[in-house]
Amino acid sequence: MFSNRYVRTIILSRVLLQLGIWIRNYAVLLYVSELTNNNPVDVSLISVAEFAPIFLFGLIGGTFADRWRPKRTMVWSDLLSGLSVGVVLIAVMNGEWIALLIGSFVSASLSQFSQPSAMKLYKRHVPAEQLQGVMAMSQTLVAVFTVLGPVIGTFIFIKFGIHVSLILTAVMFLGSSLILSSLPRDEEEPKSGKASGFIKELTAGLRYIGSSKPLRTLSLTFSAVGLASGLTQPLQIFLVIENLGKDKQFLQWLVMASGAAMLVGGAAIIGIAKKVRPQLLLLIGLLVNAVCTVGMGASKQIWLTIIFLVISGLFYPCIQGGIQTLLVRNTEGAFIGRVSGAIMPIFMGMMVVGMFISGYLKDTFSLMGVFMASGVFVIIGALFLLPIVVKKRSKVQLESLGK
Repeated sequence: MFSNRYVRTIILSRVLLQLGIWIRNYAVLLYVSELTNNNPVDVSLISVAEFAPIFLFGLIGGTFADRWRPKRTMVWSDLLSGLSVGVVLIAVMNGEWIALLIGSFVSASLSQFSQPSAMKLYKRHVPAEQLQGVMAMSQTLVAVFTVLGPVIGTFIFIKFGIHVSLILTAVMFLGSSLILSSLPRDEEEPKSGKASGFIKELTAGLRYIGSSKPLRTLSLTFSAVGLASGLTQPLQIFLVIENLGKDKQFLQWLVMASGAAMLVGGAAIIGIAKKVRPQLLLLIGLLVNAVCTVGMGASKQIWLTIIFLVISGLFYPCIQGGIQTLLVRNTEGAFIGRVSGAIMPIFMGMMVVGMFISGYLKDTFSLMGVFMASGVFVIIGALFLLPIVVKKRSKVQLESLGK
């Protein structure tokens, strides 16, 4: 896969981009917490600045990504992100910390234009048999930075402060833009049907999703998995304190174990991607995740919790890699931006809903009850997927009989 120039270049740019994002996120979080004496309202505004653009600009960014040339869109998005961080740095040097939230909002908004464009380039320039492996590799990269990102971001802020953190963030974004600029010039964009004008193209994208059974199914699966993820994410600290009887610092070891398992799982998926159909991969990943989620909620033993966590981490790339592969394979190139821009906010929206009600559900029922509910929602997501798996299997069997 790395012999493919587009894969090599985009992955390298994503490494720099992930570094910049995590350095920025933790610098902003720690700086604002320090400056406001851990004011919960001000700290919560950070999450709003980082997540709100996914809802506000996901579909809009995807529509523009379909209208614009992908390489140019990605280069300019990363370039403008880097320049916006430079402006924020000047404002912070003058004592305006609110600019940090505005800068995070602007940068996260620009990502909604860049991400669908990367999917378009994969769709165009990666052979079908390699596509699942590339998606697994992308998700593995995200998993690695989910573990390493907070450590790197926290270390740089504590060691060097907010100014150096922002300078490094700008350098990473600008470096990503420079790397992407080495890609060949974009091809002329094909027009999607007779739709003309932004609003018409946006509504055409929504109609396209509505008319496609695989994409409708993926939307339902994504919403169920997003809700399940949101229910358990804020409560992991209680697994450590209540179920295992450890202090909150022990959570870092669980996170590291999960991240290491994700890395191994991602590498394994890359190796078997050509042999296993993405819908089957996704179904297996969901079922294993459901069992492990319930197991973690019930476990009172450290060793058992870690086993469930590691198994879940090993199979997690099956879920993300399977969804992304199915999304790209079942979408025409002219609609890829709008489809990814519409479906991703579904996941994030349901995850935020889950996070919002998780604390209330824990107080009303129990920690184990919330983890069981999360597992049930994952199984529901798997059931939504079942018709696609059965249909694909029947089609393969008919083709083999015809031969």
